[in-house]
Amino acid sequence: MTEAGQKVNHVLLVDDHALFRESVARVLAMEPDLRIEHCASIAEALQFLARHPFDLVLLDHDLGNERASQFLPAARQAGFDGRVLVVTAWVSGTEARRLLQQGVAGIFLKQAPLEELKLGIRTVLAGGNWLDRSFTAPEERAAAGESGPPLFNHRQRKVLRHVMEGLSNKEIAWRLQISESYVKAILQSLFQKTGVRTRGQLVRVAFEQYEDQL
Repeated sequence: MTEAGQKVNHVLLVDDHALFRESVARVLAMEPDLRIEHCASIAEALQFLARHPFDLVLLDHDLGNERASQFLPAARQAGFDGRVLVVTAWVSGTEARRLLQQGVAGIFLKQAPLEELKLGIRTVLAGGNWLDRSFTAPEERAAAGESGPPLFNHRQRKVLRHVMEGLSNKEIAWRLQISESYVKAILQSLFQKTGVRTRGQLVRVAFEQYEDQL
């Protein structure tokens, strides 16, 4: 039971990983001021929004073939006027800027504790914004004139092209006539520059956001 006069906030969790989605929904449902629904895709989310008003959507960035940036325009067109907190394992700095420009209230990384997620939810529901500490605020970077994606140097572009071809570090080192440890160092710089953590994420982000630099 909620205290007299306490508002119950309706929250929709959208995540294609069932274990994460169901576990987090179960924990959040124990909060007296939160009512939780959950689903696995943007299409399902739009159906939920058509049936019930929601105050907040917790939205994964990577939903298989869908991206968080596809949700906002469709949701607004459907009449959703609530807030959106992106809850994701990773997102590049460029994509973070795009999402914030679209109007999301914040970005929360899944590596953080669940108690911190509760704080982020209540901050956003109260009208504030939440940005994970690992990010430099995208709006600050934009104000400084860094509106485009980071530029790769000549060596980084070569390594990235070979990664996209599916070559191993050893094969890349042989192709470029450099040491394997140097290849690893360049890969780490690419991970840091694009905000990803794995080779698979790097390839996908390169195709989606940096194709003009390859």
